[in-house]
Amino acid sequence: MNNTRIYLILVGVMLIWGLNVPLLKIIVDSFMPVTVTSVRIFTASICVLIILAFLKLLRKPTLKETFYIAAGGLLNVVCHHYFLSVGLTMTSSTNGGLILGLGPMLTAILSIIFLNQRLTVIRLTGFILGLTGVGFTILAGSKGVSSMNTGDIYIFISIFTQACSFIIIKKACRTLDPRLMTGYMLFFGSFVLFLISLVTEPGGLASLTQGTPEVWGVFFTSAILATAIGHMTYNYAIGMVGPAETSIFMNLSTFFALAGSALILHEAVYASHLFGLLFIVSGVILGSGAYEEFRHRHHKHEASSSE
Repeated sequence: MNNTRIYLILVGVMLIWGLNVPLLKIIVDSFMPVTVTSVRIFTASICVLIILAFLKLLRKPTLKETFYIAAGGLLNVVCHHYFLSVGLTMTSSTNGGLILGLGPMLTAILSIIFLNQRLTVIRLTGFILGLTGVGFTILAGSKGVSSMNTGDIYIFISIFTQACSFIIIKKACRTLDPRLMTGYMLFFGSFVLFLISLVTEPGGLASLTQGTPEVWGVFFTSAILATAIGHMTYNYAIGMVGPAETSIFMNLSTFFALAGSALILHEAVYASHLFGLLFIVSGVILGSGAYEEFRHRHHKHEASSSE
């Protein structure tokens, strides 16, 4: 599969993840958040493992691969989801959105340190444009950024641990299929989150009996499409093109989340959102390497034409 197809698939994943944000709001407003998150991720893990069994990709991991799975599960599933859910209850959505927008830049920095990847001027420009676009998108119609608090620190930990997990996934994919790693990570992470929920949310299981058929429909849509298929596809892309290149696409999910909130939750959309989208798209094109790949192909085509 060439990079262009992977980039198009990543855009589709970001669309699903963006639309998943208002769905998650419906879910956590109906049940206790950590408990229902653990059940949602467990459901997704079973879905991924069934798909992999059908594709005959299911196998027992080695001891080294098990270490990668445990580390990735703790960082990508447990820490990311726990600190994000708790942090958002202690700070504004504006602060949270801007801090989450640091994800691609953090991933790029970690890729340079641990994977010896080279960050070109073009890609650095893309990351900066993407971060600027996220800022415009989140701040549109808001009162601005409030002072930093404990919730902001929690959200930074959330996005930092997720960025670290992308490096682990890239290292593990040398021997372990990223899709299989996703299934094991989700399964392990959901189990740890469930144990945490038993301590932090004693009435969590009882709250699951209060959902309506419509809410459970939203739950399974989120679990299967966004968490199972979305994460499986995204982690596969990490193995194919690298963590820094794939993470820049996460900026798109911010805009798609706003569009989904307007469509599903009837929240307001402002002209500044569209202005931010221009920066985000420009950042994705430059930061992902798509522009460099297009330029390389163009020069190669010109060279072959002149012969």
